[in-house]
Amino acid sequence: MPVTEITTDPEALTMTLVADFAAPPERLWRAFTDPEQLERFWGPPGWPARFTAFDFAVGGRAQYAMTGPRGERSRGSWEFVRIDGPDGFEVLDGFVDENGELIDDMPVMRMTFTFEPTAAGSRLVNVTHFTSVEALDEVVAMGAVEGSTLAINQLDAVLEDLRDYAQGKGTRTEVLSDTHVRITRLIEGSQELVWRAHTEPDLMRQWLLGPDGWRMTVCEIDLRPGGRYRYAWAPEEGTEGEAFGFDGETLLAEPVRRMVSTEHMTDTDYPSTTNDLTLYEEDGATLLTLVIEYPDQQTRDMVLATGMTEGMETSYARLEKLIAA
Repeated sequence: MPVTEITTDPEALTMTLVADFAAPPERLWRAFTDPEQLERFWGPPGWPARFTAFDFAVGGRAQYAMTGPRGERSRGSWEFVRIDGPDGFEVLDGFVDENGELIDDMPVMRMTFTFEPTAAGSRLVNVTHFTSVEALDEVVAMGAVEGSTLAINQLDAVLEDLRDYAQGKGTRTEVLSDTHVRITRLIEGSQELVWRAHTEPDLMRQWLLGPDGWRMTVCEIDLRPGGRYRYAWAPEEGTEGEAFGFDGETLLAEPVRRMVSTEHMTDTDYPSTTNDLTLYEEDGATLLTLVIEYPDQQTRDMVLATGMTEGMETSYARLEKLIAA
């Protein structure tokens, strides 16, 4: 993972994040100063950022909102106070309301981004300066250490061209934390087609099957927030296994970009997970990213031990063929 260190210093009133990348400083600079690239990693998994303004000039402002899995929003604003490309820049970072106005009782922080060359590529040093110990403690209590680590650890996928990052690597599963797993798969095809394949029952029945020898017997989906879905599978004649299914609730749907839902194995007392699917297209290929939040580490490890990744790869390979056709 790129993040090598994140520390807080109550005496200096700072929080410092250090991360190393196999890319030159100029590439890091572009990732942090292009809002379309910045959106791909600035919010942690489950809370992606969308920038509604980005006036990259001294005195200019950037505004963004991070949207949680149930539609919750955390809004922020940067005021650019120093720009020294490609070595770094400095902002005043604050929490804002839906009108973009600073929230009076929330801290405003001075934040510096420095991009340094290294033998292997470059290093990001991100220092956040607070006005008081209380402000530092408040932001840390909001999950800033874990959230910043998870967010910046997504940057590797942005620094490479999409096909260089994912083509030919199949379905990949990464453990992000005790309760979070990220699954990625590159699909040759447009974002719109991949979205349709995940939301139209006639298409889903053709690829969402897992290992060979199974058929999808139930595919009901309601994309409205609060809507329910139900999927079920049964073995074909001659295939061993018992019928099973999943059900859950749609929490968020942003066609053709993001869908969040709960997932529960039907007719069991197993706990539900939260599945956060995002799609990103580049040069005719779509990166499918699924972040799964488990209730605890034990459940995470139990599910991973089932060979989940291999079954998903079989389905995604079918999906790619379906889209190509």
